[in-house]
Amino acid sequence: MDAQRGRTNRRRFLLIAGIPLLAAGAGTAYAVWPGPARPGPQVRTDLEPLNARFGPYLGTLGEAHWVGYDIDEKPGSAESRTLPSPDSRIRLAGVARLAAGGAVAITGRAEYAFAPAAAPSALPAELAPYVPAGAAWQHSRQFDAYANHAEAQGRPSGEYHFDTARDLVRFDLLYLYT
Repeated sequence: MDAQRGRTNRRRFLLIAGIPLLAAGAGTAYAVWPGPARPGPQVRTDLEPLNARFGPYLGTLGEAHWVGYDIDEKPGSAESRTLPSPDSRIRLAGVARLAAGGAVAITGRAEYAFAPAAAPSALPAELAPYVPAGAAWQHSRQFDAYANHAEAQGRPSGEYHFDTARDLVRFDLLYLYT
């Protein structure tokens, strides 16, 4: 009878010890199993983040289509960085409508020396439907330097282009957070 009891205790022990081990193994497998591919950057229309960041330079924006994403994560990739890198590089790009007369007020300031722009850099494909064809973009390196000042959070670099006929600003910036 003791032999029977020993087997029962051993089975009970293996059952009790095995369940947590199986659960831990299943949890680990779930954590490392590749998930579905993530889509590229999603077009956003909320104004609060843009008005907070650009308000001092552009005034209050009336409407916008924009994207913001970490350029070190591949769009559509199933992989997502779980640990932040020492440096995060965030691209912020889009098109926004200024208040009536806002583009003329900015481009008309002599200290910025705005001039007609050659073709600006390509925006992410998700924004193509929101960029008007035939826009007469104007650009100023002086305005870029003013808006991307050294004290700005994230050390921005990039360009702003203005279309005075439509009161639009087109921005493509890179923020480096260290």
